[in-house]
Amino acid sequence: MEAGSPPFDPIVRGHLEKCVDSLHEEFGDLYSREQIRTLVDESADELARGRVSTFVPALSHRFARERLKALAHAEGRLTKDVPQVLFVSLRGGGRAQMGAALLSHHAGERVEVQSAGSQAGATVDENVRLAMQEIGIDLSEAFTKPLTPEVLAGADVVVTMGRSVGAVDIPATTRHIDWRVGDPDAAPLDEVRRVREDIERRVDALVDEILDPAAAAPTAAAPPPE
Repeated sequence: MEAGSPPFDPIVRGHLEKCVDSLHEEFGDLYSREQIRTLVDESADELARGRVSTFVPALSHRFARERLKALAHAEGRLTKDVPQVLFVSLRGGGRAQMGAALLSHHAGERVEVQSAGSQAGATVDENVRLAMQEIGIDLSEAFTKPLTPEVLAGADVVVTMGRSVGAVDIPATTRHIDWRVGDPDAAPLDEVRRVREDIERRVDALVDEILDPAAAAPTAAAPPPE
């Protein structure tokens, strides 16, 4: 984590300091206040690009918390209660959001899910929000997040959404799955629905693989009678 504070106005800066207070209360046994402040500043700087600055403190708190948990898991400072799955798409506002939301919907608290963009944009695609709303999944509070080393290191499974995400430095011990699915970003709603259905089929299979590997494994053929 590199030092340095983004040039926010005093009001936003004050809200960010409250984020540090809150996260230090939660993670102070694991990381120093300065480490937490640096990560909050880095998160705020990343999220401020292309966003309205008044939303930055709340989003920075959520993003920094995810990063701290992932870092603590990767370093063995926190025990993992459930598998950690990370979805990565190019901008983080379409396929990755859909995959993460669908896995959370189907697996519930049995899996911890995150999403990120290798070249994260500023917003979640509006037709993606609409297509997910049609099946009862609310993405109104979802936001795009940059891909960070600690989130990658903390994942047990990384799902990349096709070659467009580029090179992703996935740890050797992490399971990597690549899904070649259509890109819903700026696509017509009917195409987004088609992509949603494709991703949901894949998510259904992934839930079985993660939560019940024995059931998902192919059954050996019975030996022929003698």
